[in-house]
Amino acid sequence: MKLLAAAVQMLASDDKAANVKEAEHWIRQAAAKGARLVALPEVFNWRGNKKFEREFAEPIPGPTSTAMAELARELKIFLLAGSILEAISANDKAFNTSLLFDPSGGLLASYRKIHLFDVDLANGVSLRESDTRAHGGDVVVVPTELGKVALSVCYDLRFPELFRSHADKGADLIFVPSAFTAFTGQAHWEALLRARAIENQVYVIAADQFGKSAKSFECHGHSMIVDPWGTILAELPDGPGLITAEIDLDYLARVRAELPALDHRRLF
Repeated sequence: MKLLAAAVQMLASDDKAANVKEAEHWIRQAAAKGARLVALPEVFNWRGNKKFEREFAEPIPGPTSTAMAELARELKIFLLAGSILEAISANDKAFNTSLLFDPSGGLLASYRKIHLFDVDLANGVSLRESDTRAHGGDVVVVPTELGKVALSVCYDLRFPELFRSHADKGADLIFVPSAFTAFTGQAHWEALLRARAIENQVYVIAADQFGKSAKSFECHGHSMIVDPWGTILAELPDGPGLITAEIDLDYLARVRAELPALDHRRLF
């Protein structure tokens, strides 16, 4: 089976309405190109001063998730709503939550980001996601008519054990919606995406944010779709837009048959 997939690249601001409108624009563009599966970046609906994160977090269902569900239903597509900040009742933190909708607008799966990026550098730079966000705890792989789909978010990419868990659960395709920092992205983004695709013999769809946000750090861009051989099928280095590539599950099966590395594992 073959299908066209798309990944959207954008630079979200602290204007939630404008971000959702831009996301809708690119989703419609992707659907018009024939994409059956469209992915948005991490925190696509709001990026701003972290001290306001809880204020802009939403329940699920809520305004943004409802808008995405309606788009999926209208356009008859699978839609990965990259991630949004999910409000937690009676808690001053939020989950960073990725949502997958089916062509009927139903919520197929939700995933709360497990790994949070905390770093304090000697030069005074500090990024501490755990100050305002809570850890998720569940590995998510869901069967669909497009194969088994796994969800991750950004910093998760650095933890191969999560992706191997996806593979153990039969994943054919893994989403990596991101707002990957420009500095680390230059060194590691492509290498990690290709490695996760190769070692787990899966397609990887990584929609990233790009450029410098007025209220947050600079993101790397370079949204990618990578096949199970590690070939970059599509890439957008910079700027807003979308990329498309063909997902071929017959090719995926052939790669696994001709190089059955997953079957050759020996655990110690």
